[in-house]
Amino acid sequence: MSQAARPAPRSLAEALRARDDASLSALLRSRPDLITPVPTDLTQLATRAGTRASVLRALERLDRFALQTAEALAVAPDPASYDTLLGLMAGDARDATVGGALPRALGTLREQALVWGDDERLRLVRTARELLAPSAQHPSPTGLGPSVQEATSGMSPGRVQEIVTTAGLPSTHDAVSAVAALTALFTHRGKMAKLLAGAPAGSQEVLARLVWGPPYGQVTPEPAAHLRWLLDRGLLLPTAPGTVVLPREVALHLREGLAHRTPEPLPPAVEPAAAHNPQVVDATAAGQAYTALATVEELLKDWDEGGPAVLRAGGLSVRDLKRTAVALDVAEPVAAFWVELAYAAGLIASDGEADERYAATPAYDEWLERPAAERWGRLAEAWLAATRTPGLVGGRDAKDRTLSALGPGLDRSAAPEVRHRVLTLLAGLPTGTAADTESVLARLRWERPLRGRQPDGAEDLRSRLARWTLAEAEQLGITGRGALSAHARALLGAPAPAAVPPRDGSGPGAKLPVHHHHTPASLSPLEQTTATAAAARILAPLLPEPLDHVLLQADLTAVAPGPLRRPLADTLGVLADVESKGGATVYRFTPGSVRRALDAGRSAADLHAFLTEHSRTPVPQPLAYLIDDVARKHGRLRVGAASAYVRCDDDALLNEILADKRAAALRLRRLAPTVLAAQSDPATLLEGLRAMGFAPAAESAEGDVLIARAHAHRTPPRTAPEPVPDGPPPPDATLLTAAIRAIRAGDLAATTPRKPVGESAGAGATPAGGELPRTSAAETLATMQAAVLTGGSLWIGYVNAEGSASQRVIAPVRVEGGFVTAYDHTADEVRTYPLHRITGVAELAED
Repeated sequence: MSQAARPAPRSLAEALRARDDASLSALLRSRPDLITPVPTDLTQLATRAGTRASVLRALERLDRFALQTAEALAVAPDPASYDTLLGLMAGDARDATVGGALPRALGTLREQALVWGDDERLRLVRTARELLAPSAQHPSPTGLGPSVQEATSGMSPGRVQEIVTTAGLPSTHDAVSAVAALTALFTHRGKMAKLLAGAPAGSQEVLARLVWGPPYGQVTPEPAAHLRWLLDRGLLLPTAPGTVVLPREVALHLREGLAHRTPEPLPPAVEPAAAHNPQVVDATAAGQAYTALATVEELLKDWDEGGPAVLRAGGLSVRDLKRTAVALDVAEPVAAFWVELAYAAGLIASDGEADERYAATPAYDEWLERPAAERWGRLAEAWLAATRTPGLVGGRDAKDRTLSALGPGLDRSAAPEVRHRVLTLLAGLPTGTAADTESVLARLRWERPLRGRQPDGAEDLRSRLARWTLAEAEQLGITGRGALSAHARALLGAPAPAAVPPRDGSGPGAKLPVHHHHTPASLSPLEQTTATAAAARILAPLLPEPLDHVLLQADLTAVAPGPLRRPLADTLGVLADVESKGGATVYRFTPGSVRRALDAGRSAADLHAFLTEHSRTPVPQPLAYLIDDVARKHGRLRVGAASAYVRCDDDALLNEILADKRAAALRLRRLAPTVLAAQSDPATLLEGLRAMGFAPAAESAEGDVLIARAHAHRTPPRTAPEPVPDGPPPPDATLLTAAIRAIRAGDLAATTPRKPVGESAGAGATPAGGELPRTSAAETLATMQAAVLTGGSLWIGYVNAEGSASQRVIAPVRVEGGFVTAYDHTADEVRTYPLHRITGVAELAED
C-alpha cells in the first residue's frame, strides 16, 4: 500500500509500525532508554515510549521552540489539526518566521515519538499531555488556564444556563450543549469583540492582568460591578470559594490566538565579543598548553614521594588543597581543577595502603616519556570526556556536606555534553573570534530549556558548567584569548571556518557574521583518538623546544630562558631551588641545595662538570667556592644507628657541637674522643646537626656513606575513572540494526493474520490480542509436518525452560525425534524447538 493510500494510524504503535528502518533508528538513537532492553515488538516499544520517565527524559532534550510546540498541543483540542497548531504558535497574524520553523519543530516531536498522527489529527502522547497541560497544581508555561468545559465541570446546570443567557445566547436543554455554545462564543473572534466592547470600565484591566498568566485571581464574596459583569458572562469562572480563573478560550482571544507570549522559533545567535589574529590565538593557546603540562608535572613532582592523605570519606582535605594551591602558586579553585584533571587522565590515584595516600600512577611515568603535544592531547581528551566537575569543589551536597577535590559527589553526567556543545558553538564563529559569554549561555538555555529551570531562581547547572568550561578551556590551552585554537578544532573534529580579519587587530569590533557550522555532537572512541592525534600534530610546532643549557650568574642563580630537557631539569632541581617562574625560570644555589645534591650521591667534581657542560656562561667563582666549601665539610661528621651516634676524626669539631646550646635537645654524650652518642633517632640527629650549620652524612652499618636519593612512590596500576553516563549510552549502528530486526520480527509474530485452526482444536481457534495459540499435540505435529512439505510459515506459542512464554513466526524445515528445526523469523536464524514446549500452532493467512 502506498504512503498516500495508507490509512491514518489509530495508535502510537500503528504510527511506529508505518515508519521505515531509518526513522526507527533515529528514534532509538535519540531515545536510547527505549532500547534497554530491546522491546519484543512495536507495541511494547510504543508502551515504553509513553512511560513517564521516558517522556520526561525526551522532553528535557527538546529545544525551546519544539517544547513550545508540545506545550501548545497540550492546550489544543485532542486531536488537533496542523492549522489549529499553527494558529496557536503563529497567532491570528500568522507570523511568517514561526510558520517557517513550525514544520521542523513538529518533525522533531514526531521523530521523538512524542506526537503521532497525520496533519489533520495530531496527537500528543497522553503522558506528555498530562505533564504539560495546565492545572491549578502545575501551571502551564503558556500561562493559560483550564478550558470552559474543564472550568464548568463542577458547576450546576442552572448556573451554566444563567451564564449562557447573560452572554446573549439562547438557553439550551442541557449543560453539555450550553457549555458547547459558550465555547463557540469565546472562540468566535467577531462575537467576542462585540461582547467585550460592552464591558464596563475596569473589566478590561482585570482581563489584561490575567491574560498572560497566572490565570487565577481572588474575588470577595460581593465583587465589584466590573467583576460581576465578567462573572455573569463566564469571562471569569469560579474554581473555588473566592478564586476565579480566566478560561483558556477567552485568554486566547485576548492574545490574538497565541499560546505563548513570545514564541522563540530561532535560536539566539552566539555574539562575538572580540576578534583576534588567528596566529595570536594559536600562539596564546599553545603557551597556555605548555603551562598546563608544566603545572601537572609540578603537581606530580610535589606528590612524587607520596601525596596528601585520603580523607575517611574520600578526597583531599581543605588544608591539603590549600597546601597544593600554594605549591602551584594558583588559587584554590584552580588547584582543584589541576588535581581533578590529573585524576581524570589516570595520572594520580589512591595507593590503597593502610595509611592511604594519593600518589602518581605508573601511567604517569609513561606519560612523561611522550612528546609534549601528545601529553597535552591526553589531558585534553580526558577533560572533554570527564563527568567530574571541579567547579563544585567547596560547595555543599544534598546532605549539606562539603564537596572536596577527588572526593565523591563531583560527577555531573551533563558535563561532557555541555563542554562539547560550548566548544562547538565557539567553532561556529569565524577563526580568531571570541564569543560573548552571555550569548553562549542564552543559546544553551534555548537548546535545553527544561534542564535550565531552577525554582529558586539560582543559575542552573548547565549555565555554571558552561562558565566553568570557558575558564578551564583557557587554562588548558583549548582557547586563546577566548577564541578556539586550531588544535582545539582538530580535537573536536570540527572544520575551520574562513577567517574574518579583526578591524583593529585584537579588540572588539563591529558585529561579525555568525557562521553556523554543523559539527558532530560526539565522536566515537576511534574517531576521538584520531582527532586527538591530529590536534597533537598541529600543536607540536607551536610548543617551545626544550633547551639543554642555562645561564649561570654571579649572584648564585641560574636562569633557564625556556623549558629544559628532562635530565637537565631533574638534576638542576636537586642542585638548586626554584626562585621564580615565568617566561624564564630562576634557580638559586644555596648550601642546603648543594648538600642535597651531595646527599644524592654526586661528588663535587660531578657538580663542577655538570655546570660547565650545561652553562652558556662561565661558572662564577662564588658558585664554585660554594660547592667546594660544602663538599669539604660534607661527610666529616658521620651519623649512624646506636640509637644514633656521631663520629668524626676531628675531636675539636665534636667539642664544638657539645658546647653549642642548640645541641641540648639532641642529648649527646661522648663515648670516645671521636664518637658522640645520642638518644634521638638518626633522622632527627641529621636534621638537628644540619640546623646548627653542620653538614653531616648518614652512614650504613658497614660505615659506608648512605646516598639519599628521593624515593618515587607509585600506586599499583590504576585505570582512569569512568565517566558517569547521562542515561543509557547511544546505541551503535550494529546494535541498532540488530534491535530493529528483532523488533520487526517480534511484531510480525504478534500481528500477522492467522488462519483459524480446524474443529479438532476446539477452543484453539486463533486467539485474539497477544494470547498464545492452543492446539493439541497431534494437531501441532500434523500442522508442522504439513508446513515442512509446503514450505509455509506458522505462528507458534513457545514456553522456554525458565517458563517464559513468547510467540514466534517460524518456517519448519524438519520434524523428527520430538523436535522441530525451523527458520525463526523472530530471531532471524535457524533454531530447534522441543515439540512439547510448543503450546499451539496456527497457519498464517495468505494475505
